[in-house]
Amino acid sequence: MKQIIAIDIEKCVGCHSCQIACALAHSDAKTLFEAAQQEPPVQSRISVLLAGNTPVAVQCRHCDDPPCVEKCPTDAMQKRDSDGVVTVDSELCTACKVCIKVCPLGEFGVISISRDEEAETIIKCDMCVERIGRGLLPACVEACPTGALALMDPEAAAAQGRLVTVQELAAALDQLQQIPQPALSVSGSSDEKQ
Repeated sequence: MKQIIAIDIEKCVGCHSCQIACALAHSDAKTLFEAAQQEPPVQSRISVLLAGNTPVAVQCRHCDDPPCVEKCPTDAMQKRDSDGVVTVDSELCTACKVCIKVCPLGEFGVISISRDEEAETIIKCDMCVERIGRGLLPACVEACPTGALALMDPEAAAAQGRLVTVQELAAALDQLQQIPQPALSVSGSSDEKQ
C-alpha cells in the first residue's frame, strides 16, 4: 500500500529536527557526534525552506508519474511497484542532473548531488524504506516535534488538508513566496519621545 510523508505547513516551526534526523539515519555512524565527523559529510534528504515567512519541510513527493524516472537517461531513477517509492540506483547514476531539472520541486532541493567526490550520485528521500520495513516511521516523521510531518495514505492526508502531491506543494510554496513581507523597522532609538 502506498504511503506518503504528508505535510501540514501550518504546524512546521522550522526547527530542522527532520533534517538532522534524516542525515543521521543515512549516515554510517548513527550517532550525531560521529555523523558530524563522517567523510564524506552526511546529507539530509529533506530541506526546511523559508517561503515568505513560513518554514516548510520539503522532500521528494514520490509522484504517481515521476518525471525524474521518465527522463533519467541511465534508468537510475526507478519507481517501486510495491509501494510507489522512487529510488536511485547509485550504480547506474551519473549525476547528470536531468532529474533535478525535470522535477517540479527540483529548484527547492528535493533532489541533490552527493558530496562524495569519489562516488558522485543523486540523493533524495527514499522514504526510509529500511526503517519502515522494521516497523519504524521515517526518521523525519519520527523526529518532528509538532506533527507537521506524518506518514499517511494519500486519501487520509488529502482529507486532513495536508499537502499530498508535488503540484500542491509547488503551488503552496509559490503562494507563500508571493505574500508581501513586513518591512524591517527599528524602534526604541534614543531620540524617540516618551
